[in-house]
Amino acid sequence: MVSVAPHHEERPPRWSDRRVGILLGALVCGVLVVIAGMLVVVLHRAWPSFQHNGLAWFGPGGDVDEQIRQISLSGQSGTKDSDFTWTFHAWPLIWSTILITGGAVVIAFVTSLFVAVFAVEFAPPRMRAVLDPLIRLLASVPSVVYGLIGVLVITPFIGNHLISEGQKASVAFQIPLTGFSLLAAVLILTVMIAPLMIAIFSEGLRSVPQTWLEGSLALGVNRWRTFWKIAVRTARPALVAGTVLATARALGEAVMLAMVSGSVGFAPNPLDGLLFFVEPSRPLAATIISNSEDLSNPPMSSTLFAIASVLLVSAALLSLAGHLAKQPMKKYGVRS
Repeated sequence: MVSVAPHHEERPPRWSDRRVGILLGALVCGVLVVIAGMLVVVLHRAWPSFQHNGLAWFGPGGDVDEQIRQISLSGQSGTKDSDFTWTFHAWPLIWSTILITGGAVVIAFVTSLFVAVFAVEFAPPRMRAVLDPLIRLLASVPSVVYGLIGVLVITPFIGNHLISEGQKASVAFQIPLTGFSLLAAVLILTVMIAPLMIAIFSEGLRSVPQTWLEGSLALGVNRWRTFWKIAVRTARPALVAGTVLATARALGEAVMLAMVSGSVGFAPNPLDGLLFFVEPSRPLAATIISNSEDLSNPPMSSTLFAIASVLLVSAALLSLAGHLAKQPMKKYGVRS
């Protein structure tokens, strides 16, 4: 007589696909709730400033530093959000943000693209082994370190060699020319965001199928033209993604820009000629840092949250624009 062993049903694994999927979905929903909550809180705290100033909040008018001082004084005297007695016109800060971020992103994009092409295709293996970790190191350097380099090296050079005493005297009644300037901010911000761009561009270029390049080379097309026409064209979604991420970082940079931009609520004027590049300014994010100690008084808190909301919405719109720009590029087959 043959005995039959009792049949034991196998228990499902503790971490089944269904359970893992539910947990990951809950985590994603939690992140979305946090982001939505942050957006709601910032916009709610910013609303009194927008409500009081209307669209004039984004326009020019008066000395923005004096306006900030008056808002701070009104808060110290017990004025509530609903009883604002001072206006705020943020155009000099917005204009400074556009100039610094736009200039840095344009310069960084061009240089980063050529550096990435060299590192991926033309650099010798030994040089490539040094470039890759060096780029990652530069991308992880804290912004305050770049700010110190700017304060100790870049701004003294600009103040001593690029600005004459006559130029300083000609505008002394309006702004100080000390080397803390638009030029210093753009140069250092370019160095800050370029490693991030290079890293993302390089990954996109490496993801291009090697057979595509080999086919072009087999037809007699030279190496540079092959890589530029095929690899760079195919990796355009990665170029867009890297540019969007770098721009978002540039928009939110505050510590370094507060150290080297001049920290003056002044809108540099292109009609001033070469003097335009060495004029001081202060972008939106640096303004929050410069006045963060006044967050306890309601009018200033609303103003600073309004500035933060502009940065937050700008970053969101930038991300959306990058997503839409990548849609026509999906036919090239390489995803970022």
